[in-house]
Amino acid sequence: MNQNDNTIKNVCVFCSSRDSIAPVYGEAAVELGEMLGQRGVRVINGAGSTGLMRIIADAVMRTGGTACGVIPRFMVESGVCYDSMTECIEVETMHERKQLMSAMSDAVVALPGGYGTLEELLEIITWRQLELYNKPVIVLNTNGFYDPLMAMFDRAVEQNFIRSDNRGLFIEARTPAEVLSVLF
Repeated sequence: MNQNDNTIKNVCVFCSSRDSIAPVYGEAAVELGEMLGQRGVRVINGAGSTGLMRIIADAVMRTGGTACGVIPRFMVESGVCYDSMTECIEVETMHERKQLMSAMSDAVVALPGGYGTLEELLEIITWRQLELYNKPVIVLNTNGFYDPLMAMFDRAVEQNFIRSDNRGLFIEARTPAEVLSVLF
C-alpha cells in the first residue's frame, strides 16, 4: 500500500477531542503532525479546539503544513471549533462532514479516540470494503490502544463474520514513523 510521495498531499486524521488523556497520545500526535507538516501535507480533521485534534493541527501548522477542519454548524455554534486552523469548512451534518473529509483526502489515519473516532474508523473501513474509498487507511495503535479492537477483528475473521482477505483493508502502525513508511 506504499504510495508515491507525489500522491499523498492530504491526510484525513480521525482522533480524539478530549484533553484529559495520557500524555503518550499527545506526544504521538505531535510527532505525526510534525512529520506530516515537514512534508508540506495538509491534515484534514474535525476542527475540534481541544484534544488530539488541536494538538495535531498545531504541530502540522508549526512545521510547514496546513490544517483544514471540517465541522458541522451545530458544533461551531456550541463553541468547539478551532478557529486558528489554516482553513475551516462548515457543513450541515456529521454525515456530510465525514463524506467531505474522505473526499478531500489521499489517505486516512486513525489515532486513538472515543465513540466518534471509532465510528469514523469503522465507516471508512466499510467504505474500503465496498470500494467507495480506495485509498490507504492506517490505524496508529499508540500504546496498544487499538489492541482490543484488532483482537475483535481477528475474532470476527475466525468466526466468519469478516472475510480473511478483508482483514487487510487497513494497515496497523505502532509509531508515527511507521505511518509515514506506509504513506511515503
